[in-house]
Amino acid sequence: MPILRLLLLLALLSFLAACGQAPEPTTLSVAEAAAARSLEPAHAPASAVELAVADLPPEGRATLALIKRGGPFAYSRDGIVFGNREGLLPTQSRGYYREYTMPTPGSRGRGARRIISGGGGGEYWYTADHYRSFKRIRE
Repeated sequence: MPILRLLLLLALLSFLAACGQAPEPTTLSVAEAAAARSLEPAHAPASAVELAVADLPPEGRATLALIKRGGPFAYSRDGIVFGNREGLLPTQSRGYYREYTMPTPGSRGRGARRIISGGGGGEYWYTADHYRSFKRIRE
């Protein structure tokens, strides 16, 4: 008898799922989350949000000057390839973007702020939140 009840319950759940009446799952797999994100409205491209050099924090202006001079840089990871895995900057071939640390007062280590250069210089982006958003630096 318990097996019969279990089979009836499974049949009912299958029927409800087929009719679209099944309850929503409370967690999503990685693939489901990625698919859901692809349906969200696109963020404004990084190039649409600009920031004048004069509006950068003092550490940002100093870092930008160092980038243009070719260093020296305080952190060994400064100048490494930035992969743009977040897809927030315009799509370019690998190696197009480089990242540089912008010191954050009171932060231990590198902090979250970075300046990204593109195309060997001439294009620069600022992120204050470790790649969650970007502002193009207008010179």
